[in-house]
Amino acid sequence: MKEWDSGPLAGIRVLDLSSVVFGPLASQVLGDYGAEVIKIEPPGGDSTRHTGPAAEAGMSAMFLGCNRNKKSVVLDLKQAAAQAALQALIATADVLMHSMRPQKLAGLGLDPAQLRERHPRLVYAGLHGFGEQGPYAGLPAYDDVIQGMSGLADLMQRQTGEARYLPTIAADKTCALVAAHAILAALLRRERTGQGGFVEIPMFETMVGFNLVEHFYGMHFTPPLSGAGYPRVLAPWRKPYRTLDGHVCMMPYTDAHWRRFFEAVGEAGLARDARFIDQASRTRHIAELLEILSRHVERRDTQHWLRTCERLEIPAAPVARLDELPQDPQLAATGFFASVHDPAMGELRFARPSVRIDGTQAPIAMPPRLGQHTRELLREAGLGDAEITQLQP
Repeated sequence: MKEWDSGPLAGIRVLDLSSVVFGPLASQVLGDYGAEVIKIEPPGGDSTRHTGPAAEAGMSAMFLGCNRNKKSVVLDLKQAAAQAALQALIATADVLMHSMRPQKLAGLGLDPAQLRERHPRLVYAGLHGFGEQGPYAGLPAYDDVIQGMSGLADLMQRQTGEARYLPTIAADKTCALVAAHAILAALLRRERTGQGGFVEIPMFETMVGFNLVEHFYGMHFTPPLSGAGYPRVLAPWRKPYRTLDGHVCMMPYTDAHWRRFFEAVGEAGLARDARFIDQASRTRHIAELLEILSRHVERRDTQHWLRTCERLEIPAAPVARLDELPQDPQLAATGFFASVHDPAMGELRFARPSVRIDGTQAPIAMPPRLGQHTRELLREAGLGDAEITQLQP
Protein backbone atom coordinates (compact mmCIF):
# COMPACT_ATOMS: atom_id res chain seq x y z
CA MET A 1 0.00 0.00 0.00
CA LYS A 2 1.58 3.28 -1.12
CA GLU A 3 1.44 6.12 1.39
CA TRP A 4 2.40 9.74 0.95
CA ASP A 5 5.50 10.90 2.75
CA SER A 6 4.06 14.11 4.14
CA GLY A 7 0.76 14.96 2.44
CA PRO A 8 -0.44 17.96 0.46
CA LEU A 9 -0.94 20.08 3.60
CA ALA A 10 2.56 19.46 4.97
CA GLY A 11 3.84 22.61 6.63
CA ILE A 12 0.38 23.85 7.64
CA ARG A 13 -0.15 24.12 11.40
CA VAL A 14 -3.72 23.96 12.76
CA LEU A 15 -4.67 24.83 16.34
CA ASP A 16 -7.96 23.14 17.15
CA LEU A 17 -9.81 24.30 20.26
CA SER A 18 -12.99 22.41 19.36
CA SER A 19 -14.45 19.38 21.09
CA VAL A 20 -16.88 16.47 20.64
CA VAL A 21 -17.28 15.65 16.89
CA PHE A 22 -18.03 18.68 14.65
CA GLY A 23 -14.64 20.38 15.02
CA PRO A 24 -12.46 17.34 15.76
CA LEU A 25 -13.67 15.52 12.66
CA ALA A 26 -12.98 18.63 10.54
CA SER A 27 -9.42 18.93 11.87
CA GLN A 28 -8.90 15.19 11.47
CA VAL A 29 -9.55 15.64 7.74
CA LEU A 30 -6.89 18.36 7.66
CA GLY A 31 -4.52 16.09 9.60
CA ASP A 32 -5.15 13.26 7.16
CA TYR A 33 -4.03 15.58 4.37
CA GLY A 34 -0.77 16.21 6.18
CA ALA A 35 -1.41 19.30 8.33
CA GLU A 36 0.10 19.39 11.80
CA VAL A 37 -3.02 19.48 13.97
CA ILE A 38 -2.56 20.53 17.59
CA LYS A 39 -5.56 19.74 19.74
CA ILE A 40 -5.88 22.22 22.61
CA GLU A 41 -7.70 20.51 25.50
CA PRO A 42 -8.77 21.49 29.00
CA PRO A 43 -7.27 19.55 31.92
CA GLY A 44 -10.13 17.04 31.81
CA GLY A 45 -9.73 16.50 28.08
CA ASP A 46 -12.29 16.38 25.31
CA SER A 47 -15.48 14.73 26.59
CA THR A 48 -15.29 12.08 23.87
CA ARG A 49 -12.18 10.70 25.58
CA HIS A 50 -14.68 9.10 27.97
CA THR A 51 -17.44 8.07 25.53
CA GLY A 52 -17.70 4.41 24.62
CA PRO A 53 -15.52 1.35 25.27
CA ALA A 54 -11.86 1.92 26.06
CA ALA A 55 -8.74 -0.18 26.57
CA GLU A 56 -7.17 2.75 28.40
CA ALA A 57 -8.76 5.57 30.38
CA GLY A 58 -9.11 8.70 28.26
CA MET A 59 -8.75 6.84 24.96
CA SER A 60 -12.31 5.72 24.26
CA ALA A 61 -13.77 4.58 20.96
CA MET A 62 -15.47 7.89 20.13
CA PHE A 63 -12.24 9.78 20.67
CA LEU A 64 -10.29 7.36 18.46
CA GLY A 65 -12.79 7.93 15.64
CA CYS A 66 -12.24 11.71 15.40
CA ASN A 67 -8.70 12.42 16.53
CA ARG A 68 -6.11 10.44 14.60
CA ASN A 69 -3.09 12.26 13.17
CA LYS A 70 -3.06 14.96 15.88
CA LYS A 71 -1.03 16.21 18.81
CA SER A 72 -2.45 17.21 22.21
CA VAL A 73 -1.65 20.22 24.38
CA VAL A 74 -3.41 20.78 27.70
CA LEU A 75 -4.15 24.37 28.69
CA ASP A 76 -6.55 25.57 31.35
CA LEU A 77 -7.74 28.68 29.57
CA LYS A 78 -9.28 30.01 32.76
CA GLN A 79 -5.73 30.92 33.75
CA ALA A 80 -4.09 34.06 32.36
CA ALA A 81 -0.79 32.22 31.94
CA ALA A 82 -2.47 29.54 29.84
CA GLN A 83 -4.08 32.21 27.66
CA ALA A 84 -0.65 33.75 27.14
CA ALA A 85 0.74 30.33 26.20
CA LEU A 86 -2.08 29.90 23.69
CA GLN A 87 -1.20 33.27 22.15
CA ALA A 88 2.36 32.05 21.71
CA LEU A 89 1.08 29.00 19.85
CA ILE A 90 -1.28 31.10 17.71
CA ALA A 91 1.70 33.12 16.53
CA THR A 92 3.06 29.90 14.99
CA ALA A 93 -0.22 28.75 13.41
CA ASP A 94 -1.76 28.94 9.96
CA VAL A 95 -5.26 28.01 11.13
CA LEU A 96 -7.09 28.56 14.41
CA MET A 97 -10.42 26.79 14.78
CA HIS A 98 -12.87 26.53 17.64
CA SER A 99 -16.45 25.50 18.39
CA MET A 100 -17.04 27.80 21.36
CA ARG A 101 -20.03 30.10 21.55
CA PRO A 102 -18.95 33.51 20.18
CA GLN A 103 -19.78 35.41 23.36
CA LYS A 104 -17.03 33.52 25.23
CA LEU A 105 -14.19 34.44 22.89
CA ALA A 106 -13.21 37.94 24.02
CA GLY A 107 -12.69 36.83 27.62
CA LEU A 108 -10.20 34.20 26.41
CA GLY A 109 -8.25 36.59 24.19
CA LEU A 110 -9.75 35.00 21.08
CA ASP A 111 -11.68 37.90 19.58
CA PRO A 112 -11.54 37.25 15.81
CA ALA A 113 -11.02 40.87 14.76
CA GLN A 114 -8.16 41.42 17.19
CA LEU A 115 -6.40 38.18 16.27
CA ARG A 116 -6.80 38.84 12.56
CA GLU A 117 -5.29 42.31 12.98
CA ARG A 118 -2.37 40.85 14.90
CA HIS A 119 -1.90 37.88 12.54
CA PRO A 120 -3.11 38.90 9.06
CA ARG A 121 -2.18 35.53 7.50
CA LEU A 122 -4.18 33.57 10.07
CA VAL A 123 -7.20 31.61 8.88
CA TYR A 124 -9.61 31.87 11.81
CA ALA A 125 -12.49 29.37 11.64
CA GLY A 126 -15.53 29.68 13.89
CA LEU A 127 -17.55 26.47 13.99
CA HIS A 128 -20.80 27.83 15.40
CA GLY A 129 -24.27 26.55 16.01
CA PHE A 130 -25.87 29.48 14.19
CA GLY A 131 -24.77 32.35 11.99
CA GLU A 132 -23.72 35.42 13.96
CA GLN A 133 -25.99 37.74 11.97
CA GLY A 134 -29.24 36.08 13.08
CA PRO A 135 -31.39 36.00 16.22
CA TYR A 136 -30.15 32.50 17.15
CA ALA A 137 -26.51 33.66 17.33
CA GLY A 138 -24.72 32.33 20.38
CA LEU A 139 -27.30 29.68 21.26
CA PRO A 140 -25.89 26.26 22.16
CA ALA A 141 -26.26 23.57 19.51
CA TYR A 142 -25.72 19.83 19.40
CA ASP A 143 -26.44 17.28 16.70
CA ASP A 144 -29.92 16.34 17.95
CA VAL A 145 -31.00 19.97 18.18
CA ILE A 146 -29.77 20.76 14.67
CA GLN A 147 -31.34 17.61 13.20
CA GLY A 148 -34.67 18.80 14.58
CA MET A 149 -34.33 22.45 13.57
CA SER A 150 -33.00 21.79 10.08
CA GLY A 151 -35.85 19.54 8.95
CA LEU A 152 -34.27 16.10 9.30
CA ALA A 153 -36.71 15.00 11.99
CA ASP A 154 -39.58 16.29 9.83
CA LEU A 155 -38.32 14.23 6.89
CA MET A 156 -38.38 11.15 9.09
CA GLN A 157 -41.91 11.94 10.20
CA ARG A 158 -43.08 12.43 6.63
CA GLN A 159 -41.71 9.03 5.66
CA THR A 160 -42.39 6.95 8.77
CA GLY A 161 -45.14 8.82 10.62
CA GLU A 162 -42.87 9.50 13.61
CA ALA A 163 -40.49 12.38 14.18
CA ARG A 164 -37.09 10.78 14.70
CA TYR A 165 -33.39 11.57 14.45
CA LEU A 166 -31.23 9.71 11.96
CA PRO A 167 -29.28 6.99 13.80
CA THR A 168 -26.01 8.74 13.01
CA ILE A 169 -24.66 12.11 14.10
CA ALA A 170 -25.49 13.47 10.67
CA ALA A 171 -25.31 17.19 11.50
CA ASP A 172 -21.94 17.01 13.24
CA LYS A 173 -20.36 14.90 10.50
CA THR A 174 -21.82 16.79 7.55
CA CYS A 175 -20.85 20.16 9.00
CA ALA A 176 -17.37 18.84 9.77
CA LEU A 177 -16.80 18.07 6.10
CA VAL A 178 -18.10 21.51 5.12
CA ALA A 179 -15.78 23.11 7.69
CA ALA A 180 -12.78 21.23 6.32
CA HIS A 181 -13.41 22.33 2.75
CA ALA A 182 -14.13 25.93 3.85
CA ILE A 183 -10.79 26.07 5.69
CA LEU A 184 -9.03 24.62 2.66
CA ALA A 185 -10.65 27.29 0.44
CA ALA A 186 -9.46 30.02 2.82
CA LEU A 187 -5.93 28.59 2.78
CA LEU A 188 -5.96 28.55 -1.02
CA ARG A 189 -7.05 32.20 -1.08
CA ARG A 190 -4.24 33.03 1.35
CA GLU A 191 -1.73 31.44 -1.00
CA ARG A 192 -2.98 33.74 -3.77
CA THR A 193 -3.40 36.97 -1.79
CA GLY A 194 -1.22 36.63 1.30
CA GLN A 195 -4.24 37.33 3.51
CA GLY A 196 -5.96 34.98 5.93
CA GLY A 197 -9.56 35.54 6.90
CA PHE A 198 -12.45 34.72 9.17
CA VAL A 199 -14.41 31.63 8.14
CA GLU A 200 -17.77 31.02 9.79
CA ILE A 201 -19.35 27.56 9.55
CA PRO A 202 -22.80 27.58 11.21
CA MET A 203 -24.35 24.15 11.79
CA PHE A 204 -27.97 25.23 11.40
CA GLU A 205 -27.63 27.00 8.07
CA THR A 206 -25.28 24.31 6.77
CA MET A 207 -27.74 21.51 7.51
CA VAL A 208 -30.73 23.43 6.14
CA GLY A 209 -28.81 23.83 2.89
CA PHE A 210 -27.86 20.16 2.95
CA ASN A 211 -31.47 19.06 3.40
CA LEU A 212 -32.88 21.40 0.77
CA VAL A 213 -30.64 20.19 -2.06
CA GLU A 214 -33.49 17.91 -3.14
CA HIS A 215 -36.20 18.80 -0.65
CA PHE A 216 -36.68 22.48 -1.56
CA TYR A 217 -38.33 20.93 -4.61
CA GLY A 218 -41.26 23.02 -5.91
CA MET A 219 -40.45 25.85 -3.53
CA HIS A 220 -37.62 26.92 -5.86
CA PHE A 221 -40.28 28.66 -7.92
CA THR A 222 -42.37 31.79 -7.34
CA PRO A 223 -45.15 31.04 -6.77
CA PRO A 224 -44.26 27.55 -5.46
CA LEU A 225 -45.11 24.69 -7.83
CA SER A 226 -45.37 22.32 -4.86
CA GLY A 227 -44.53 22.13 -1.20
CA ALA A 228 -41.12 21.10 0.10
CA GLY A 229 -40.11 17.46 -0.07
CA TYR A 230 -38.84 15.20 -2.85
CA PRO A 231 -41.51 12.48 -3.15
CA ARG A 232 -39.24 9.62 -4.25
CA VAL A 233 -37.10 9.62 -1.15
CA LEU A 234 -40.04 10.35 1.18
CA ALA A 235 -42.16 7.40 0.00
CA PRO A 236 -42.67 5.00 2.93
CA TRP A 237 -41.81 2.08 0.61
CA ARG A 238 -38.34 3.50 -0.06
CA LYS A 239 -36.34 1.17 2.13
CA PRO A 240 -34.52 -2.15 1.80
CA TYR A 241 -37.10 -4.54 0.37
CA ARG A 242 -38.02 -7.65 2.31
CA THR A 243 -37.31 -10.93 0.54
CA LEU A 244 -38.21 -14.48 1.55
CA ASP A 245 -35.00 -14.77 3.57
CA GLY A 246 -33.84 -11.22 4.32
CA HIS A 247 -33.61 -7.89 2.55
CA VAL A 248 -32.21 -6.46 -0.66
CA CYS A 249 -31.44 -2.93 -1.82
CA MET A 250 -32.78 -2.44 -5.35
CA MET A 251 -33.08 0.71 -7.38
CA PRO A 252 -34.67 0.52 -10.81
CA TYR A 253 -34.42 4.16 -11.91
CA THR A 254 -34.36 4.72 -15.66
CA ASP A 255 -37.13 3.92 -18.16
CA ALA A 256 -35.09 0.91 -19.29
CA HIS A 257 -34.66 -0.37 -15.73
CA TRP A 258 -38.38 -0.32 -15.05
CA ARG A 259 -39.27 -1.86 -18.41
CA ARG A 260 -36.90 -4.76 -17.75
CA PHE A 261 -38.18 -5.20 -14.19
CA PHE A 262 -41.84 -5.26 -15.25
CA GLU A 263 -41.05 -7.80 -17.97
CA ALA A 264 -39.12 -10.00 -15.50
CA VAL A 265 -42.05 -10.17 -13.06
CA GLY A 266 -44.63 -10.81 -15.77
CA GLU A 267 -46.21 -7.36 -15.76
CA ALA A 268 -44.82 -5.88 -18.96
CA GLY A 269 -47.98 -3.81 -19.40
CA LEU A 270 -47.07 -1.64 -16.41
CA ALA A 271 -44.24 -0.12 -18.46
CA ARG A 272 -46.95 1.45 -20.63
CA ASP A 273 -49.14 2.49 -17.67
CA ALA A 274 -49.58 6.28 -17.71
CA ARG A 275 -48.51 6.41 -14.05
CA PHE A 276 -45.13 4.80 -14.75
CA ILE A 277 -44.32 5.55 -18.38
CA ASP A 278 -41.58 8.11 -17.76
CA GLN A 279 -39.53 9.75 -15.00
CA ALA A 280 -41.96 12.60 -14.36
CA SER A 281 -44.94 10.25 -14.11
CA ARG A 282 -43.11 7.81 -11.85
CA THR A 283 -42.13 10.67 -9.54
CA ARG A 284 -45.78 11.69 -9.15
CA HIS A 285 -46.84 8.10 -8.42
CA ILE A 286 -43.69 6.90 -6.67
CA ALA A 287 -45.45 5.49 -3.59
CA GLU A 288 -47.67 3.22 -5.74
CA LEU A 289 -44.70 2.17 -7.85
CA LEU A 290 -42.49 1.21 -4.91
CA GLU A 291 -45.36 -0.67 -3.25
CA ILE A 292 -45.73 -2.77 -6.43
CA LEU A 293 -41.99 -3.45 -6.47
CA SER A 294 -42.07 -4.42 -2.80
CA ARG A 295 -44.89 -6.92 -3.32
CA HIS A 296 -42.93 -8.70 -6.04
CA VAL A 297 -39.62 -8.72 -4.19
CA GLU A 298 -41.04 -10.38 -1.07
CA ARG A 299 -42.02 -13.47 -3.11
CA ARG A 300 -38.45 -14.60 -3.84
CA ASP A 301 -35.21 -14.91 -1.89
CA THR A 302 -32.36 -12.41 -1.81
CA GLN A 303 -30.04 -14.32 -4.12
CA HIS A 304 -32.77 -14.56 -6.75
CA TRP A 305 -33.04 -10.78 -6.86
CA LEU A 306 -29.29 -10.21 -6.85
CA ARG A 307 -28.92 -12.56 -9.83
CA THR A 308 -31.94 -11.06 -11.59
CA CYS A 309 -30.76 -7.49 -11.12
CA GLU A 310 -27.29 -8.37 -12.35
CA ARG A 311 -28.85 -9.84 -15.50
CA LEU A 312 -31.15 -6.85 -15.98
CA GLU A 313 -28.36 -4.34 -15.17
CA ILE A 314 -30.40 -2.86 -12.32
CA PRO A 315 -28.38 -1.57 -9.34
CA ALA A 316 -28.83 -3.92 -6.36
CA ALA A 317 -26.93 -5.10 -3.31
CA PRO A 318 -27.49 -7.08 -0.13
CA VAL A 319 -27.94 -5.24 3.16
CA ALA A 320 -24.67 -5.24 5.09
CA ARG A 321 -24.47 -5.28 8.86
CA LEU A 322 -22.01 -2.84 10.42
CA ASP A 323 -20.14 -5.68 12.13
CA GLU A 324 -19.58 -7.38 8.76
CA LEU A 325 -17.98 -4.40 7.00
CA PRO A 326 -14.37 -5.31 7.96
CA GLN A 327 -14.84 -8.51 5.92
CA ASP A 328 -16.26 -6.75 2.84
CA PRO A 329 -14.14 -7.82 -0.17
CA GLN A 330 -14.06 -4.33 -1.70
CA LEU A 331 -12.91 -2.77 1.56
CA ALA A 332 -10.35 -5.52 2.05
CA ALA A 333 -8.95 -5.12 -1.47
CA THR A 334 -8.61 -1.35 -1.14
CA GLY A 335 -7.00 -1.53 2.31
CA PHE A 336 -9.77 0.53 3.84
CA PHE A 337 -9.20 -0.74 7.38
CA ALA A 338 -5.78 -0.12 8.90
CA SER A 339 -4.26 -1.57 12.05
CA VAL A 340 -2.01 0.41 14.36
CA HIS A 341 -0.01 -1.21 17.14
CA ASP A 342 0.10 0.75 20.38
CA PRO A 343 2.52 -0.45 23.08
CA ALA A 344 -0.06 0.04 25.82
CA MET A 345 -3.35 -0.85 24.10
CA GLY A 346 -2.21 -3.41 21.57
CA GLU A 347 -3.67 -3.55 18.07
CA LEU A 348 -6.27 -0.91 17.16
CA ARG A 349 -8.24 -0.76 13.92
CA PHE A 350 -9.17 2.42 12.08
CA ALA A 351 -11.19 3.24 8.99
CA ARG A 352 -8.74 4.90 6.61
CA PRO A 353 -9.44 8.13 4.73
CA SER A 354 -11.04 7.03 1.47
CA VAL A 355 -9.25 9.62 -0.69
CA ARG A 356 -6.18 8.71 -2.74
CA ILE A 357 -3.90 11.30 -4.31
CA ASP A 358 -1.65 9.99 -7.09
CA GLY A 359 -2.54 6.52 -5.88
CA THR A 360 -1.37 7.15 -2.34
CA GLN A 361 -3.29 7.18 0.94
CA ALA A 362 -2.67 9.02 4.18
CA PRO A 363 -0.97 7.10 6.99
CA ILE A 364 -2.77 6.55 10.28
CA ALA A 365 -1.13 7.95 13.40
CA MET A 366 -2.45 7.13 16.86
CA PRO A 367 -4.72 9.74 18.46
CA PRO A 368 -2.74 11.51 21.19
CA ARG A 369 -2.89 10.88 24.90
CA LEU A 370 -4.15 13.87 26.85
CA GLY A 371 -1.43 16.51 26.93
CA GLN A 372 1.09 14.23 25.26
CA HIS A 373 2.79 17.07 23.37
CA THR A 374 2.28 19.95 25.81
CA ARG A 375 5.86 20.39 26.95
CA GLU A 376 7.41 19.84 23.50
CA LEU A 377 5.16 22.30 21.66
CA LEU A 378 5.14 25.02 24.32
CA ARG A 379 8.93 24.88 24.54
CA GLU A 380 9.03 25.21 20.74
CA ALA A 381 6.72 28.25 21.01
CA GLY A 382 9.25 29.97 23.31
CA LEU A 383 8.10 29.09 26.84
CA GLY A 384 10.67 28.10 29.43
CA ASP A 385 10.52 24.88 31.41
CA ALA A 386 9.53 26.71 34.58
CA GLU A 387 6.66 28.47 32.80
CA ILE A 388 5.45 25.19 31.34
CA THR A 389 5.62 23.42 34.69
CA GLN A 390 3.58 26.20 36.25
CA LEU A 391 0.84 25.60 33.67
CA GLN A 392 0.42 21.92 34.53
CA PRO A 393 -2.84 21.14 36.38
